[in-house]
Amino acid sequence: MLFMGCIHLVTSQLQDRLIVSSSLIFLIANSVEMQGLVQGVRSCQETLRVAILRHPHLRDIIERRKIVSHSGCVTSSPPVGEKGLENLTVADVLVTKGEEKVGSWLWCRTTDTVYDAVKNMAQNNIGSLVVLGERELIAGIITERDYLRKIIAQGRSSKYTRVGEIMTDENKLITVASDTNILQAMKLMTDNHIRHVPVIDGKIAGMVSMVDVVRAVVEQQGRELKRLNEFIKG
Repeated sequence: MLFMGCIHLVTSQLQDRLIVSSSLIFLIANSVEMQGLVQGVRSCQETLRVAILRHPHLRDIIERRKIVSHSGCVTSSPPVGEKGLENLTVADVLVTKGEEKVGSWLWCRTTDTVYDAVKNMAQNNIGSLVVLGERELIAGIITERDYLRKIIAQGRSSKYTRVGEIMTDENKLITVASDTNILQAMKLMTDNHIRHVPVIDGKIAGMVSMVDVVRAVVEQQGRELKRLNEFIKG
């Protein structure tokens, strides 16, 4: 009974953390000016380790479940984080989104109308596009925010305004690489008050948003909780 009580307490704590993490997705979708966001996610990452350390009965049962295989080798402790947050990269987020292969919808040209660019975003359910200029070089990025602030708020016509007129220029563009850790990507976005970053590996590899990153973190924490439950139940 005492052991089962420990299990219930630990899993309840973990589930509470996941509920809190899930709520971040909604909050971040409306504002990126959140202090301590990365620290909060790192706290979720440590939940499993802390929970085990604080409950000696659970720790003891984990130690007892280290078994000797037929070959005489000792197996390791449970895979409570086969791929922790420290190893989760932007590339993993792209794969989860199904964007490991770049589509033409990820970009537009400086000469395209804002209307066409926004229509492209809406059709593909994305919030930004990389903008290409001469010789297919990256010229900048256009986002929903650019459209709202520079077209709608100023009463301009999206059908007669070119993307190059309202985009964020390349010299102000913030990017990440596919091997960038997701927590680093999250910090980069929060520090610069942006919601989208292009993934550039010499050429366009994709686009990630703050919501994409936080969702990946929450899903990873959910997998860790599931693995712990499966291990405890044997």
